[in-house]
Amino acid sequence: MTHAARNVAIVAFAQSAHRRRTDGLSEVETLMPVLHDALGHVGLTARDIDFTCSGSSDYLAGRAFSFTMALDGVGAWPPITESHVETDGAWALYEAWVKILTGAADTALVYAYGTSSAGDVRDVLTRQLDPYYLAPLWPDPVALAALQARALIDAGETDEQALAAVAARNRAAGPQGAAHRPRAAGDYVVAPLRARDCPPIGDGAAAVVLAAGDTARRLHDRPAWIRGIDHRVETHALGVRDLTDSPSTRLAATRAGAFDAPVDTAELHAPFTSQEIVLRKALRLGDGVTVNPSGGALAANPVMATGLIRLGEAAARIHRGASDRALAHATAGPCLQQNLVAVLEGETR
Repeated sequence: MTHAARNVAIVAFAQSAHRRRTDGLSEVETLMPVLHDALGHVGLTARDIDFTCSGSSDYLAGRAFSFTMALDGVGAWPPITESHVETDGAWALYEAWVKILTGAADTALVYAYGTSSAGDVRDVLTRQLDPYYLAPLWPDPVALAALQARALIDAGETDEQALAAVAARNRAAGPQGAAHRPRAAGDYVVAPLRARDCPPIGDGAAAVVLAAGDTARRLHDRPAWIRGIDHRVETHALGVRDLTDSPSTRLAATRAGAFDAPVDTAELHAPFTSQEIVLRKALRLGDGVTVNPSGGALAANPVMATGLIRLGEAAARIHRGASDRALAHATAGPCLQQNLVAVLEGETR
């Protein structure tokens, strides 16, 4: 199901400062200010929430069931209805959206966090690859993204100058406090990708509040209505994919209704500059669309929260009247393997 019979909206969004390291801070200490901020925007407490869903990765945290400790930040007593996805929080939002559509909840709290500084994130993310053929070779996300970038350049769809322009625009738009992001081109990390083309490594968290129908209208003067949302996945085998295209993104966008009417804003989860080129083509984004006004994943990339932040940033622009119809995208897996697309709209009273 992609189009909602019951209207559901994002009514609040909050995120932490994005830091290179958060040594000495637990997940609970990182999350609590963000959760309180999101709930405070709409005057709710944890007891007012019908369903809670989170996204994170035990591989990143370095211990099993780390999300159960993070629940201390929410408060699990009195007992709450809760779920967790072992991936980016955008997919936790999808689960919460479905929960509200069924009528089992009117409000939901969705949050995600990532502590990439706890280990070598490039090594950690090799564990998501095919365990028989790819993972034993330890190709990290930068090396695989470089293959994708080289394929785009060889196909004549981009060049290093165009990639540099993507990096400059995103980082100029990003939060000035993200001091860990590269300020210069740098040497090649894996050719043809330079430091500027790769995401920063950092820690952070984000949270959104969802609400249905009249509840959403009561909580916010201009809710960001989720008009459609869908996610699709491509084969695990990179060798049988055309890395210059993203059919799963295009299909998810079609099913979410992204092509039914023009969008004015697009928040794209593109950790590498070359991936923005792929996504722009798949999503048919013209020059009139404002892409990543937040800076996107090239400005701040708390792995497992970055996709949820794209949804939150798109919603925030609708909340403040800067956008009327926005597209938000999230990805997981190597080279844009799995993609989620949502269409958000505001309304004038």
